[in-house]
Amino acid sequence: MGSNYTSREIFRILEHEILTLKIKPGTILSENALCARFGVSRSPIRSVLQELRLCGLVNITPYKGTQVTRMDFDIINQIIYQRIAVETFVLEDFIKALSPIDLERIRFIINSQRKLIESEEFEASQFYALDSQMHEIWFVATRKEYLWECIQKSDCHYTRFRMLDIVEIKNFGQIVEEHEEILEALENRDTAAIRPLMQKHLFGGIRRLGNLIFTDLKDYFTPMSR
Repeated sequence: MGSNYTSREIFRILEHEILTLKIKPGTILSENALCARFGVSRSPIRSVLQELRLCGLVNITPYKGTQVTRMDFDIINQIIYQRIAVETFVLEDFIKALSPIDLERIRFIINSQRKLIESEEFEASQFYALDSQMHEIWFVATRKEYLWECIQKSDCHYTRFRMLDIVEIKNFGQIVEEHEEILEALENRDTAAIRPLMQKHLFGGIRRLGNLIFTDLKDYFTPMSR
């Protein structure tokens, strides 16, 4: 078909679109439409869809088709619980060894988020990327890169949930304010403030989305009870 896309490129594009909610949870993916979009035959598209299935991003049902997976709220809750436990310890270690350069890097990212919010070319995915860059600083500084990698790659539910918080609520200022509170605690080397700040920050998405999870956005999630 003369496509310029490789299977790897198609996978990366679809993975990005699913994780950033450009393709919504529950969406049916048509092989024919994907073939037409990327100008390839069915064989590479089927290979890509199988890889997305292995990543937990789609379900493939024989004779019925391919559907983007919905998010599991119970799993999201557990991952937030895990992140609070892990990241609190990491930040407590970070406080003991942080340098003026570390603080300046965090401050620069927060300022970049503020500028991005005010920009006419604002994109939620850029805000999300800056958020991840800030958290990564303390994992790298404490030589916990493997843990950070696990957090980034291990789950398709929480990644999309964080993006849902950013895309739907658009309360970017509150997220930045929470980052500034964390920076202040680090500057003051206030170890006692870390756990409550991480609980507030990491559970912030659930707090901001609130009842929308069970009403307007319920189709994005697997069936659940309150």
